[in-house]
Amino acid sequence: MSVLRAIESRIEGLFEGVFGRAFRTHVQPVELARKLAKEMDEHRSVSVSRVYVPNEYTLYLSSGDRSQFSAYEGSLVGELQEYLAEHARREGYAMLTPPRVILETDGDLAIGEFGIATRVAQADEAAPVPAAIHAPPRATPAPPPLPIPPAGEAPAATMVYRPEEHVEEPEPEPEPARERATLTVGGRVVPLSGDRVVVGRSRECDVRVDDGNVSRRHFEIVHESPATWVVVDLGSTNGTEVNGRKVERRTALDDGDRITVGSTELVFGRSRS
Repeated sequence: MSVLRAIESRIEGLFEGVFGRAFRTHVQPVELARKLAKEMDEHRSVSVSRVYVPNEYTLYLSSGDRSQFSAYEGSLVGELQEYLAEHARREGYAMLTPPRVILETDGDLAIGEFGIATRVAQADEAAPVPAAIHAPPRATPAPPPLPIPPAGEAPAATMVYRPEEHVEEPEPEPEPARERATLTVGGRVVPLSGDRVVVGRSRECDVRVDDGNVSRRHFEIVHESPATWVVVDLGSTNGTEVNGRKVERRTALDDGDRITVGSTELVFGRSRS
């Protein structure tokens, strides 16, 4: 287990049991640690040979959130400071002093919200750092006298973090059943893959019928709408019949209808899958 993960586990361990279950509706202590490290990363200052980061972090909490761990505040602050020190060591950052975390209450924040303001503080103005329960914060190596980042300035603008809202994704709608249309010719089932299928004796037709009494382009089947298929005679010599009735212009088709051209009978089929 990494050092950072071990510290996270200790932070989580401060809030186990009944108290921890209640606390899950408020600010999460481990989330505080991770956002503090994020603020450290985002406020880096690159010097000639070092990367400096703030050493003072003011953490603003709502009164409701802060009261949830009032009895554990000292332990939490110590663990957060140790977490920041370890994060700085792992990333190779330099600080003027060991990191200091200050807790403040902000009445404008709602339950679950918190703010973080960072600052580079001079060594002589930083207050003593409280020790953690389990181990003292691990200090980063002292930076060289020059160059150093500007210190003693006012805190940077406070970054406010709000709890992420869980948006339930709607269940995907089932795909509509796909219709499958076919023509059966002499025991051979031919799927109709397009919205317009030409049938005739020509090799260029979509469905070829080897019958001397069938015109080269005899009729076509048209998929007019999701629920409608029709047969259209293409001016054939001997005409087209559906279930024994001649097609004058167009005739709607249904599953099982028999189409007769010349001496050949074709069966139209449709189903959903």
